[in-house]
Amino acid sequence: MVSSIVTQYTDLLRTSDYDLWVRLRELLRGQGLDPQRTVVVELLQEGPDHEDGRVVSGDGRVYQFTLHYDQADEHGASRARLGRWADITDSWRDGSLGPRTADAFAWMSSASSASSASSASSASSAGGTS
Repeated sequence: MVSSIVTQYTDLLRTSDYDLWVRLRELLRGQGLDPQRTVVVELLQEGPDHEDGRVVSGDGRVYQFTLHYDQADEHGASRARLGRWADITDSWRDGSLGPRTADAFAWMSSASSASSASSASSASSAGGTS
């Protein structure tokens, strides 16, 4: 079963108008990631000025990052910047977020399979009407 945090945070990344998620989409694009194909494993407030996050890109790379901004400022999130950005694809299994990251991969795979099946069904239906 996929962690509800993964599905909720990924939905927020893809659809939310809240400053934090809008800014995170911009920052991910700046790193070459497509927010619509990226899955959020974690985004956790670690202090008054930063949050630590982990995402899985559409091509299966895993990244860990720190997002810095003044959380006391009403518009601080809109000016967030990336601090640490690390490709941890080879070591994501280590640590407490390993199982949740594995869940993210499973969810990506099932979503991809469902999308492929839906596309094949649509193509079959379209081709079957004469």
